[in-house]
Amino acid sequence: RVHGENIPDPTPKDNMAGLLRTFEVIGRGGATAANPKPQLFKMKLFAQNEVIAKSRFWYFLSQIKKVKKGSGEVLSVSEVHERKPLTVKNYGMFLRYDSRSGTHNMYKEFRDTTLNGAINKLYLDMAGRHRARKRSVQVIKAEPIRADACKRGSTRIFHDDSIKFPLPRSIAKPSHKRFKSVYSTRRPVTHKGGKSSQK
Repeated sequence: RVHGENIPDPTPKDNMAGLLRTFEVIGRGGATAANPKPQLFKMKLFAQNEVIAKSRFWYFLSQIKKVKKGSGEVLSVSEVHERKPLTVKNYGMFLRYDSRSGTHNMYKEFRDTTLNGAINKLYLDMAGRHRARKRSVQVIKAEPIRADACKRGSTRIFHDDSIKFPLPRSIAKPSHKRFKSVYSTRRPVTHKGGKSSQK
């Protein structure tokens, strides 16, 4: 290596590589003599990139319709962006996941500024609570819902405008550099309203 030469870092620096994004995929089966104009199918999917989105499109479509990837074609793949990414919204999600004992239906609610953020929270929650992997979770429906339509208490608690987040413990910092010391003869007070005691 020559001194002063800039060599690119082989490790990826994109923190968004593993996060899920929303894609809209439009495809159809192959045209035949009996069906010269096959029906179009549109599907909204959550994937890391366009390649995985197209793969999931054919996976789900082959289960619903008699359409194969070899004879079909993808007409459009577009990413769906949030209209108001700075507004906190409530998201209701219907999903199905496969566990070690069977297949289960479930409804969950999350609060986030974007649908992509809520979906990533969903997969983390399913992995932590139910040990469900990404390939075992199928999101059936995910959409923003009104505050009065929320069902979960963990979501409704944030609808109160007078909600407070108290800080019961904190460490007081010196107001000036001259009050800072390495050693002290008193124990630090970390709870609110307390007084320092002599050691």
